Amino acid sequence: MIRRDAHRGERPSVIAGARLTGVDRLDPFGDDLVDVHLAGGRIVDLAPAGALPHRGPVVDAQGGWVIPGLWDHHVHTVQWALVAQRQPLHEARSAAEAAAIMGAARVLGDGRRVGTGFRDALWADAPTLALLDERTGDVPTYLINADVHSVWLNSAAFAREGYPIDASGLVREEPAFEISRRLNAADPILGDRLVSDALDAAAARGIVGVVDLDMAWNADAWARRLAAGFDTTRIRFGVYPAQLDRALAEGLATGDALDPDGLVRVGSLKVITDGSLGTRTAACSHAYPGDPHNHGVLTVAPDALVDMMTRATGGGLSCAVHAIGDLANSHALDAFALTGATGTIEHAQLVAHADIPRFARLGVSASVQPEHAIDDRDMTDSIWAGQTALAYPLRALAEAGANLLFGSDAPVAPLDPWAALAAAVHRTRDGREPWHPAQAVDAATALAASTAAGSLARATLMPGDTADLVVVDRDPLTADEPALRATEVQATLLAGRLTHAR
Repeated sequence: MIRRDAHRGERPSVIAGARLTGVDRLDPFGDDLVDVHLAGGRIVDLAPAGALPHRGPVVDAQGGWVIPGLWDHHVHTVQWALVAQRQPLHEARSAAEAAAIMGAARVLGDGRRVGTGFRDALWADAPTLALLDERTGDVPTYLINADVHSVWLNSAAFAREGYPIDASGLVREEPAFEISRRLNAADPILGDRLVSDALDAAAARGIVGVVDLDMAWNADAWARRLAAGFDTTRIRFGVYPAQLDRALAEGLATGDALDPDGLVRVGSLKVITDGSLGTRTAACSHAYPGDPHNHGVLTVAPDALVDMMTRATGGGLSCAVHAIGDLANSHALDAFALTGATGTIEHAQLVAHADIPRFARLGVSASVQPEHAIDDRDMTDSIWAGQTALAYPLRALAEAGANLLFGSDAPVAPLDPWAALAAAVHRTRDGREPWHPAQAVDAATALAASTAAGSLARATLMPGDTADLVVVDRDPLTADEPALRATEVQATLLAGRLTHAR
């Protein structure tokens, strides 16, 4: 598929024998094969196959489709990379089963057991400290919820972390995030190696860029990785409120580059303003079933949010505001309106009908994770049954003119842009009936939302474009749901350099 003279790390002069796709194409080629000529990190020409000489290394597309490079706009990079050494709990159907799995899990080099991915919202039994202690004994044991907003600990883990013991064994929201920060920072060198391996795997799925929202001082972490030779992926990294003073003092502004090539850049101030669906802490206008006093939690008061966003905007930082429940989304949009901030609302999983058009009016992009709708469909139907706002409103946002940016929230969902595309377009997986198909978007919108600039940007190729490109074995605009998920990436190029080649 790749000629011998085009290897990973090289800069081919042409992608030969390829097809183009897109709904807004202006080229004359139709379904005919073309050669995409490259130089200086850009597309310099699109020509009929074989019409112009091939000089230098060649990627033989063998009739595959060339599309823009894909982005994941929401990744917790270190936490996602560390999943490779943590015990998966996605299949646990009860607290008892999850505890038993962890009792048999391997002990890591630092003397802890760590599991990830449990979903307790629909379990018939509840997590308890006593149950986990019975199964895990004296080994500090941590079970991280799939949504990362709660962690289940045994007594040994509570003691190791210096946290007061709770009979449920659960810590939620900020205390849970602090546990994750500690686990993620345990071995930076190992973490960097796993991040590099994970982003190599992402390149093999067509990823050329990620928005890194790790809860750490990411400027130092990415400077360290760059110094070690990292060059696989474009990175935009987030800054959290605890680091805002430092970022402003150091003059960090959105778009600033850490390296001469501009591979790693400063992203947005990331503010988490409410909880999550699975932990039943997303801030909603209606109470959670069976718990009339629980409307979720606003983890940042509206006036404090306005203050932070005002300071960030004044310092040149855009804002990425985590808002899952409809109440949190309303407050986030209010804050964008009051401050004039630019940026995104992250997740936007439950949005009041009246707030849908405000995204476009305010120029706020909706950074959403389509696969969450498929993962959470049963929880949504149960836990949010009494809510009147729109759940996972992709089409409503798109039709109102909002810019959509797709991501995974890895490790909450696997970092796989083809899964996101399939979920957004077909709203199903594993042969189930589509869930709320009226909120599906068309494939062209989904593909554009998976690129750097989002759904309102052009997703067709033209001379002069940066050569962030992917060669795939099928047309993503015509593939059905199983075919989209099974898409094979033949080559990934970052500014014309191969980061993946089959």
